Amino acid sequence: MKKARLFASSVVLVLTLVACGSSDDSSDSEEIMVFAAVSIKKTFTEIGEQFKADNPGVSVEFNFAGSSDLVTQLTQGAQADVFASADTKNMDKAAAADLLDGKPVNFASNTLTIAVAPGNPKQIKSFHDLTKPGLNVVVCAPPVPCGSATQKVEEATGVKLAPVSEESSVGDVLNKVTTGEADAGLVYVTDAMGAGDKVTAVAFPEAAGAVNTYPIAALKTAKNPELARRFIAAVTGDAGQKTLSAAGFAKP
Repeated sequence: MKKARLFASSVVLVLTLVACGSSDDSSDSEEIMVFAAVSIKKTFTEIGEQFKADNPGVSVEFNFAGSSDLVTQLTQGAQADVFASADTKNMDKAAAADLLDGKPVNFASNTLTIAVAPGNPKQIKSFHDLTKPGLNVVVCAPPVPCGSATQKVEEATGVKLAPVSEESSVGDVLNKVTTGEADAGLVYVTDAMGAGDKVTAVAFPEAAGAVNTYPIAALKTAKNPELARRFIAAVTGDAGQKTLSAAGFAKP
């Protein structure tokens, strides 16, 4: 009987040790939070999957939104390890707020195009055509990188648009076009490419004067600065650059 009790006690002890070991293993897992512009959602998701494959036990969480919204969240105390903006203006805001841990690195650039319904039923052929009477045009709000780029084109061409709405992200602009709520929208080349046959892209030469450069930086709130730097290296390295190029992004 005494041996039976001793055996039972040993089993309990072993199970307790196993349980403790499992708890310790889970606490060893690492996580990184990346705040990134919505226009790089698809590519960063792909890069994130590769990053996890290259770093077993590491998980990558993303918060995708308009760059200006992300900066607002960060200045209000949101925790993140990495910030990737769709323009240098919003990265500069993050730097001015003393949020960055190190100097930003430019990793890509993007250009505007006009997204319209498949087949271009409204026959839009130029930036000026967006002023046609009765045409429902959607753009990004001025604080958003794609909105700032739109303003630059307006200033350079002297063409003033009268959009039916100004959205907080380029993804919202694209959605308005793909759902038929708008006849045309100013989005990035990469967004039009990503939408496939849901839209037709109408290029216009004036877009070359409003190229947006994308910077990425580690943040002082990073729980694992080394992991943040490794993620940035994954984005700026050969594999990350190949993924970005395949999506239509140009070099910075």
